[in-house]
Amino acid sequence: MTDKRNSVAELDAVAPHPGADRRWPALLALAFGAVAIGLTEFVPAGLLPQIAQDLLGAEYTRSPSDAVAHAGWMVTAYALGVVVGAPLIAAATARVPRRRLVLALLVLFVAGTVASALAPGFALVLVARFVAGLPHGAYFGAAGLLAAKLMGPGNEGRGFAAVLSGLTIANVVGVPAVTWLGQQTGWRTAYLVIAGVFALALLAVAATVPDAPAADGSPAAELRSLRHPLVWLTAATAAIGFAGFFAVNSYIAPVTTEVTGLPAGTVPWVLVAMGLGMTVGNALGGWYADRDLRRATLLGFTAMIATAVLFALTAGTTAGLFAGAFLIGATSLFLGPALQSRLITVAPGAQLMGAAVNQSAMNVANSLGAALGGAVIAAGLGYRAPAWAGVALGLAGLALAAFGFTLDRRRAV
Repeated sequence: MTDKRNSVAELDAVAPHPGADRRWPALLALAFGAVAIGLTEFVPAGLLPQIAQDLLGAEYTRSPSDAVAHAGWMVTAYALGVVVGAPLIAAATARVPRRRLVLALLVLFVAGTVASALAPGFALVLVARFVAGLPHGAYFGAAGLLAAKLMGPGNEGRGFAAVLSGLTIANVVGVPAVTWLGQQTGWRTAYLVIAGVFALALLAVAATVPDAPAADGSPAAELRSLRHPLVWLTAATAAIGFAGFFAVNSYIAPVTTEVTGLPAGTVPWVLVAMGLGMTVGNALGGWYADRDLRRATLLGFTAMIATAVLFALTAGTTAGLFAGAFLIGATSLFLGPALQSRLITVAPGAQLMGAAVNQSAMNVANSLGAALGGAVIAAGLGYRAPAWAGVALGLAGLALAAFGFTLDRRRAV
């Protein structure tokens, strides 16, 4: 197995260490790209009624709920783009310098998002959303590796956390704001604004991120990493375990209104609480993952399971709802940097593939968690049931993680 020392050595070959005066602007630029990704990924959920009415007018007239469900394929198309694009781009760009790759991926984001805004029909919008999803995983992989290098040896987890912080900021501030804008001015305007954010991120990266030599890898090495069982085991750990978070997150609105009995206008504030928890958890998780990756992973899963139980038991009260949302966000995102670092560690000679595959796993987790949460609700188990489904998924993730680390120890003997 490739150990963390080898990972550090490979990171050291990516780019020269910049001074502190250039490091933080570069990290902010890379995180700003993640803010834009958070917008393009999560804003559609709040605008599906407007999208359905515009693109599926006849169906919307017959049945608004059916049309909204149909419009949900926009979310699915983007997720499929992430799952497909992450490994393919990682393999095809193995020798491309990371900075150049990040810039090219941002150009593709701009093109895909503009196409989403301007496409005249639903089918073409789906194609555009698929294209916009293709660079998602590779961006977090390449930007995360650049950020890890900028942070210096021994700070890989904090580097990935710095980039992932863009997603948490997007959920706290950007998604509510752009969703509101889209509701007032139309969903196409919202997408054009998101494309503008991507363009600004492109300019920021071009201006602040230092040049880097060609990556020390090859398409064959990136693809060979997929032959390692631990890569697939770790990806399964992320996909199944992290689905516990999405099982809760996907149904936070009906829990707020039907279980806690609060008005619908409270839902954005609950999401803000969860987003703040994600921000705190991501920062702490990056710090802890650099010190003890194994303990950070196992502790993260254990804490996520405990908070899902707490949420299921106390969501009937306002305090329990808000505290539970914050804690679920915090404990789940505490896991993010650890899972990212773990996949890189178990993908010898293929760091970009390891980082990109993690994003594919997270999108599988999104689909799995939402589907299982919906299934238990449809079975008549109530709106607290997704939290218990999250507990089961978290326990499965914990077991897979423990098994993976046990295999590590056996191979090291």
